[in-house]
Amino acid sequence: MKELQYPFTLERIRELKVGDRVRVSGRVCTGRDRLHKYLFDGGKCPAALRDGAIYHCGPVVTRRENQWVVQAAGPTTSIREEPYTARIIADHQVRVIIGKGGMGEATRKACRQCGCIYLQAVGGAAALLAEKIERVETVHFLGEMGPAEAMWELTVKGLETVVTIDARGRSLHNRVRAASRRALQRAIA
Repeated sequence: MKELQYPFTLERIRELKVGDRVRVSGRVCTGRDRLHKYLFDGGKCPAALRDGAIYHCGPVVTRRENQWVVQAAGPTTSIREEPYTARIIADHQVRVIIGKGGMGEATRKACRQCGCIYLQAVGGAAALLAEKIERVETVHFLGEMGPAEAMWELTVKGLETVVTIDARGRSLHNRVRAASRRALQRAIA
């Protein structure tokens, strides 16, 4: 298991390769559909994303004793953000995208060109992943976008992931698709 600590520098990101298991610690910002479209359309980002991470997640957050507490933080299906992600990576110099299900060709190319990685988090384990969140630093766009679509700045410790697109543009998803096609062709031959 490799450790990845914020800030996520280009040098550190380039050391990681497809298939590496990575434990992420430090500042991570959540972002889903509305935030991605807002940033894609040129909206001003209230958080510094340079050398940072966007977690495709709409956490379940409650207020307890004047503090936000994350109850569940499972990854959202990342392909929904494909129309926006390449530009966001380039414009904001994001180094880490975390989600589930993989990304498309535009994001893969942006990872290679800009020095970014895509990390797969386990789907269906939202409560367990929430245990890796030490605290909520702040929230942006809560009133405008609602709790699931707001941008939550989180401090995480030991969030376990796997590199499925690396900064060289190699994609585990593409490898699996190609292997599946070959297996299917053998099976029907």
